[in-house]
Amino acid sequence: MAGQQFQYDDSGNTFFYFLTSFVGLIVIPATYYLWPRDQNAEQLRLKSLRKVHGRCLWYCLRLMKSQQSIIPTLKKAALLFGWAVFLLLAYKVSKLDREYQEYNPYEVLGLDQGASVSEIKKQYRLLSLKFHPDKGGDEDLFMRIAKAHSALTNDESRQNWETYGNPDGPKATSFGIALPAWIVDSKNSMLVCILPVRFDPPVGTWWYRSIRYSGDQILINTTQLFMHFMYKTPNMNMKRLSMVLTAAFEFDPRSNKEATIRPTDNIQVPQLIRELGNINVKKKEPPFCYPYSLKARVLVLAHLARMEVSDDIEEDQRFVVRKSPALLTHTQTLAQTDTDNCMKLTQMIVQGLQESKSPLLQLPHFEEEHLRYCVSKKYKVRSLQDLVSLKDSDRRSMLRFLGEEKYDEVMAVLASFPSITMDTKLQVLDDEDSNNITAGSIVTVTVTLTRKRMAVRVGGRKGWSEGGRVGRREGRVGRREGRVALWTPEDEEDRSDKGSESEEGNKDSPSERDEESDKQSDTEQDEIAGDDEEEWEALQQSVQRRERALLETKSKVTHPVYSLYYPEEKHEWWWLYIADRKDQTLVSMPYHVCTLKDTEEVELKFPAPSKTGNYQYSVILRSDSYLGLDQIRPLKVRPYNSRVSVCIRN
Repeated sequence: MAGQQFQYDDSGNTFFYFLTSFVGLIVIPATYYLWPRDQNAEQLRLKSLRKVHGRCLWYCLRLMKSQQSIIPTLKKAALLFGWAVFLLLAYKVSKLDREYQEYNPYEVLGLDQGASVSEIKKQYRLLSLKFHPDKGGDEDLFMRIAKAHSALTNDESRQNWETYGNPDGPKATSFGIALPAWIVDSKNSMLVCILPVRFDPPVGTWWYRSIRYSGDQILINTTQLFMHFMYKTPNMNMKRLSMVLTAAFEFDPRSNKEATIRPTDNIQVPQLIRELGNINVKKKEPPFCYPYSLKARVLVLAHLARMEVSDDIEEDQRFVVRKSPALLTHTQTLAQTDTDNCMKLTQMIVQGLQESKSPLLQLPHFEEEHLRYCVSKKYKVRSLQDLVSLKDSDRRSMLRFLGEEKYDEVMAVLASFPSITMDTKLQVLDDEDSNNITAGSIVTVTVTLTRKRMAVRVGGRKGWSEGGRVGRREGRVGRREGRVALWTPEDEEDRSDKGSESEEGNKDSPSERDEESDKQSDTEQDEIAGDDEEEWEALQQSVQRRERALLETKSKVTHPVYSLYYPEEKHEWWWLYIADRKDQTLVSMPYHVCTLKDTEEVELKFPAPSKTGNYQYSVILRSDSYLGLDQIRPLKVRPYNSRVSVCIRN
């Protein structure tokens, strides 16, 4: 029985195949993902945003970075070098001889398959005269010719060739290892031992990072810290929340290499503390008393107060501010209670404003002393909506402290702010009758969000109130034939008037009345069947939309946020949830809307109340970037008997 033989690639041929494949698997995807995008396209995008975002900190930093960065050039050079190595290896492989070929003596002698013995002997004599070593021929080639002649004329050799593919009989199976023989040479043992040490650190770094961070790229220790304080103080105030935020281990140099503690902190941080005033410096509760936490807290509060800091810690402040929204978003996903303060603090950090400050300070060229023109008795402008609702002439008169160029810039920025229309629809999707809401059933509130620019609302108070504020219409809920119905008092009066008229006019015979009642019952059955078909179609459409939403991957790039003091480009995201504001509890889990460019449909689910009474809930939409653009829509739930009636104020 033939044996097996393992051997290293002494010639290096197999190793080149392996190396070419390995380099190709790295270079091809790396080029797709890492090749710098068209810098001209980025420059054009920044140019298009200049009119609105030209004064924003993130815009200035991005513009400066794109002009000075050499990283795209280095990426291109590295990728081009990788392609050069790959092409060189591919060329080397294409020149390698094929070492493992099926042995065919007819090909060696230059004869057709099935040639006769006489033809074989004749061809052998001709080749011998030409390639015999005594005649000056190639010895190796003559040995192959003699071997082929023997395989075709000698009975034993011919049988071995036909059986084993080799005139000499069975031979050991050879397995090549795609590594050169020098790699196992004892002389190179030290080099071989060093190679794993060289390539293990990246793998070790990746593994070490993966076990330290959560799926949101937040340190596991930070997650545990937030959970501890969230359960300890479910409804913490803003001051306490800012302390918990800045205690994150992302700001501790021992846990995060991006965080730094500088020698100048002993001078700069106490100076900022004196300017800020009371920030609980003397609090001894860990980790709030640790130096890294105190520094981060001071930098965040200085950012909210729009204070200027020295160049020594300005970069540290940008790092802390840039990290804070992601940490607050992570906090909101952990909290099981009302998270209003988390969302408000996110808005404050993105806009660089304290909680008590006017939302008008989000606009350029607005200072504290200018607000007195806005809040005067004549205009009473305290919000962005009030400013939009003014007539153009009144607005220009109120903002007379602005020159024409600055006024146009303010109007351009205001026009870029979002105006969200929120429509709600309540159903029980898992029930046969989606409008029949029983106690304890899972209620689905489908919220349709439509995003437009605030410029659409400029020009009249009526236009804004219809799109941006909650109306005053309120319907009453009744129950008819096991389904929830909505009607207004006017409908009830019309119904009673029609009833009295029919009583006076109907003096037909009993048989005629029976016929009319039969016709009426048939009509009602047809209407019910039509309603059932409509409900079924609506349910199927809802299921299809949910399936498409699961399969569809949307980009989180929506609209850039106008933020004067935030150091990184931020896109408009929103939080949508249902809450009981009286008890300060969540009715549904907050849904992070990250893909709202024009229209977005979101489903919020909550269990219907099981006890009778009136329940006042609120559908709340909060921005994670802007102050003063939140919306709250009342949602009344009134269960009775085994049914639940619902009233939504539009």
